Amino acid sequence: MSKVKINILDNLSLQNLMDEDAELIPLMTAEDEAKMHKEALPKVLPILPLRNTVLFPGVVVPITAGRDSSIRLLKDANKGNKIIGVVSQKNEEIESPSIEDIHRIGTVARILKVLKMPDGNTMVVIQGQKRFEVDAFVQDKPYIKATTKDFNEVRYEGEKEFKAIIDSIRELSLKIIEENPNLPSEASGAIKNIQSDSFLIDFVSSNMYIDVAEKQELLNIKDQKERALATLKKMNSELQRLELRNDIQSKVREDMDQQQREYFLQQQMKTIQEELGGVSYDEEIEEMKEKAKKKKWSKEIAKIFEKEIGRLQRMNPQVAEYSVQRNYLDLFLDLPWNEYTVDKFDLKKALKILNRDHFGLEKVKERIIEYLAVLKLKKDMKSPIICLYGPPGTGKTSLGKSIAEAVGRKYVRISLGGLRDEAEIRGHRKTYIGAMPGRIIQSIKKAKTSNPVIVLDEIDKLANSHNGDPSAAMLEVLDPEQNATFHDNFLDVDYDLSKVLFIATANSLSTIPWALQDRMEIINVHGYTVEEKIEIAKRHLLPKQIEAHGIKVKDISLSPKVLEKIIVGYTRESGVRGLDKKIAKVTRYIAKSIVMEEEFNPKIKVEELDKILGIARMERDKYENNETAGVVTGLAWTQVGGDILFIESILSKGKGLTITGNLGKVMKESATIAMEYIQSNFETLGIKPKALEKNKVHIHIPEGATPKDGPSAGIAMLTSLVSSFTQRKVKSKLAMTGEITLRGKVLPVGGLKEKILAAKRANIKEIILCAENKKDIEEINQKYLKGLKFHYVTEMNEVIKIALLKQKVKGAKKI
Repeated sequence: MSKVKINILDNLSLQNLMDEDAELIPLMTAEDEAKMHKEALPKVLPILPLRNTVLFPGVVVPITAGRDSSIRLLKDANKGNKIIGVVSQKNEEIESPSIEDIHRIGTVARILKVLKMPDGNTMVVIQGQKRFEVDAFVQDKPYIKATTKDFNEVRYEGEKEFKAIIDSIRELSLKIIEENPNLPSEASGAIKNIQSDSFLIDFVSSNMYIDVAEKQELLNIKDQKERALATLKKMNSELQRLELRNDIQSKVREDMDQQQREYFLQQQMKTIQEELGGVSYDEEIEEMKEKAKKKKWSKEIAKIFEKEIGRLQRMNPQVAEYSVQRNYLDLFLDLPWNEYTVDKFDLKKALKILNRDHFGLEKVKERIIEYLAVLKLKKDMKSPIICLYGPPGTGKTSLGKSIAEAVGRKYVRISLGGLRDEAEIRGHRKTYIGAMPGRIIQSIKKAKTSNPVIVLDEIDKLANSHNGDPSAAMLEVLDPEQNATFHDNFLDVDYDLSKVLFIATANSLSTIPWALQDRMEIINVHGYTVEEKIEIAKRHLLPKQIEAHGIKVKDISLSPKVLEKIIVGYTRESGVRGLDKKIAKVTRYIAKSIVMEEEFNPKIKVEELDKILGIARMERDKYENNETAGVVTGLAWTQVGGDILFIESILSKGKGLTITGNLGKVMKESATIAMEYIQSNFETLGIKPKALEKNKVHIHIPEGATPKDGPSAGIAMLTSLVSSFTQRKVKSKLAMTGEITLRGKVLPVGGLKEKILAAKRANIKEIILCAENKKDIEEINQKYLKGLKFHYVTEMNEVIKIALLKQKVKGAKKI
C-alpha cells in the first residue's frame, strides 16, 4: 500500500496547499458530491491523456505537464472555464497518444491551481468532478477534443446492503492503514471523516496499490453496488498481501538477529583460535563436504578428498598455501569423476551428420563409423587416438566438432601450436604459488564429462625449451594402454582418460617424434580436387558467406564455371580457406552494390571476376608445348597440394655438369645419377660418344626462389638429358614422376593423389609412374582419373621409349 500512502498524503497536503486556513477534514461532504453530480456536462471537452494514473471523481491530484499538447491544453483551459476531460492511456509507453490509444470513459476535472515549481516546471492541481463517456472525437491537433455523453450510474443511496458494503470498505481501509507502518495517522482520520459513500469508494480505488488497467476497470463500472464489491475484493487481496509481508519481515528479522549473534560469536571464536594457532572452520568447508557426497568417485578418491579437506581445516586462512589447497579441492569437486555422456549408436544418422558438414574425406568417416560399430557391439572400448594430417584448410579441426555431434559427446579443442612448457600438459605441482592443472585436466573439467571428444590442434607444432619437451609429455596422454592412469602434477591422483576420443591434427608428420606417431592412428586428409572444391563452395562456403554478409540467396549466384575459375585462377591450395576468402570478396561486392543502389547481375559471369577479384595470377601450372628439346614435365608434391615442374636441360661447348634452380641435396644426386646412367648406356640410348665428351650439361628447374628437393624428379631429369643429347621431341601432354637408380630401375614415390590432380589441372593426358605405384592409383576415386592414361614402368629404357618420339625438334642442333 505504498501508493496509498503517497496518494493520501497528496490529497491531504494538496488541500493544505490550496488553502492554508482550510479545514482539512472532511475531504468531501455529501453536499459537495451532490453539487458536483448536478453540474451540467459540457458538450465539448478538451481531452487530457494521463500516462500512468486514473483520475476518480472528488480526488485531487497534481500533474506535471511535459507534452507540448498537454501544456497548450492546460494553458487554454486555465484561461477559460477551467474544465477539462481526463482519460488514461491504454499503454503508458506511448509518448504521443492518438485517439485509438486512450480509453473512452474518463473523469471531468476542474483546474484548482497552477503552481510554478523551483525546478522551473509547471505543476497543475486538478480535482475530479464526475464520470463521462466520449461520444465522438472532433479534434486531434493541437490537442484532442471530444463531444461527451452522460455516464448513467445506477445508485443505491440509503439501501441497507449497500450501506453494509460501505461500512466494510471503511473498516478494511483502517485495517490496511494500521498494517502499513509507512502510512501517517492522518490517513485514518481522513477515511473516518469521508461522509459521501460514493466518494469513499472512489477515494479508496484511487489510492489502492493496483495497476492502471485495474483502476480503469473500477472507473468503468456503472452499477455502484457492483463497483463497491469489486473494490472490496481488491482491498481484501491487498490486506492479505500486507499481512503476509509483515509476517515474513518479522521472521526474517528474528532469523537475522540470530544469524548476526552466531556470526559475531564465530568471528570471536575464530580470532581466538588464530591467536592460539588452532583450527579454523568455515561454512565453505561444510559446503564442500555436502558437494562431495554427491560425487560418483571411488572409495580411494573419497579417502584422498577427506584427507585433503582435513588439511584445509587445520590451515590458517592467512597463509599463502591456504588458497592453493582451496583451489585444489575445488578442482577435485569440479572434475566429472566416473560421469559419462551416453553415446549415440545410430550409425546412419552419424554418417549423415559427417556428410552434412564435410564433403569427401571418406577414409576418416569410415574410421569413425567403424569405431561406433565396435563400441555398440562391445559396449566398452578404449577410444582410439586418431591423427588427421594434411594440408591447411582441409577441414581437419572442424571435423572433430562434427564427430562429437555424431557420437553425441561434448567437444573441447586444445591448441598446441607453439606450446613449449611441459607443465601446460601435465600441470604444476601444487607446492608452487599460482599452481594450475594441465590443459588436459582443464579440458575434462570444462567438458563436465569424462568421455568428451578432445581435438589436439596442431600437434606437429609443439616446441622444445628449457621448461621441458611437451611432445614427450603427450606420450602418456596418447597411449591407450597408459592413459587410463594419467597423472597430472597438480591433481596428483591418477585420472582415467581411456574413454576420451582424442583427435590430433597436423600439417606434417616430419616434426612429430616417431614415438608419438607410433601411438596414433595416422589418417591422411588429402587436398581436394577442383570438382570437390566446387561442391564444397556450393554446399558450405557460399551459404556461409551469404549469411555472414546479410544478403539474400536470390542476390548472388555462382555457376560451376565461375567457381572453377576462382579455384584455378585465384587460389593455390589444397584446402578451401583461400577459396572462402575469394567468395567472401565476391559477396562483399554484391553487398556494396545493394547498399549503394548500383545495378548488378546476381548471376556473376566469368568475365566479371577480373573486375571483382583482379587479374588471375595463379594459372602457372599450364602445360607448355614440346617444340624444344630437353624440356620435360615432372610432378611434384608441396604442402599446399600437387604441382607440375618443368625440368630443362641444355648443352654447350665444354665439360662438366651444372645444376641450378634452388635444388636440395637429394635432387642434385638424382641429376648426377641420371648423367652417370647416360654415360654407361649411351649406345642403347642412341647418343654419340663425342656428344658426351665435348658438351657441358646444364640442368635447371624454373622458379629458383622456391626450394625444391626429393627423389621423384629422377626419371624426368633423365628424359630431359636424353632429349637434349638426341634432340628428339618429348611426347605431347605427358608428365612423369619416379626415382631412379644407377642400374636403371624406376622406384615408387609418394603424394600420388596430389600429383595426379595437378596433372589434370594442367591438362596432362598421359602419366608415367613406377609399376609399384599402381596400388596408390587404385585407391583414388575413379571419377577423378577420367581422361588420364597411365604408363606403369620398371626400367628407364621403358620411360625413354614412351616419353621420346623418333621425330626431332625443329631446327635440331648437331650434337
